Amino acid sequence: MNRIEGKLVLLGGGKMGRALIKGVLSAGVTTESQLTVVEPHAGAQQWWRDELPGVSVTGDGQAAIEAAQIVLVAVKPNVVQQVAGSFSGSWGERLVISIAAGVTLERLQNLFDSRCVVRVMPNTPCLVGAGASAYACGEAVSSEQAATVAAIFSAVGVVDQVDEQLLDAVTGLSGSGPAYVFVIIEALADGGVAAGLPRPLAMQLATQTVLGAAQLLQETGEHPAALKDAVASPGGTTIAGLSVLEQNGLRSAMIEAVKAATERSRALGSHA
Repeated sequence: MNRIEGKLVLLGGGKMGRALIKGVLSAGVTTESQLTVVEPHAGAQQWWRDELPGVSVTGDGQAAIEAAQIVLVAVKPNVVQQVAGSFSGSWGERLVISIAAGVTLERLQNLFDSRCVVRVMPNTPCLVGAGASAYACGEAVSSEQAATVAAIFSAVGVVDQVDEQLLDAVTGLSGSGPAYVFVIIEALADGGVAAGLPRPLAMQLATQTVLGAAQLLQETGEHPAALKDAVASPGGTTIAGLSVLEQNGLRSAMIEAVKAATERSRALGSHA
């Protein structure tokens, strides 16, 4: 894994920022002495001091940004403009990485007055090191800087570089996808309860079943249809259940959910 050279500043010390920093430290991508967190809220500052005492924490990021080679912007989309304006003139040619959903490269380039910007779409499983992220680079981002982005986000899961036009589809699939899976797990557990299982056992079985199935798919490299066919014996229980899923349009519903979320992402981006 690539090691980051130079100083890295995190703007926004919330859950996703914490996950990313813990990931890069654990993977040896950077060290605590190379990091500064800019977080205005005292309570959030205290978390960093308690959990990662070797990381510098400040409420005023001007000096930190000017000394940094990389700035990771981990704030909500409606705060990006304020953040960029607060440190106007400080961005120069340093690499600016934004995880603000829906804020386009063009918008980032204008706000930060820089072409050295990267837009990333991570998802919430990054919080447990199992994320799926994709990123698109601005005009002036070098191959070395793109590799730096890949190193940061591969520390909390898998990451791919894509054309920006694909990021809305990434949002519709992996960005929103965890919510779809949570609904499936909840529904599986409800089915177990309806069939007579105690709620805690039903939830445990449903969660582990989804986790195990995903791991089996990932580790074998088999097509999901092949793995499905291996479970569905002729005239058995699984094929009976699969028939009901087909009758009720599960496959179509999942496809339409991804398409709807993609279109909504496009609409939000155009309004931004």
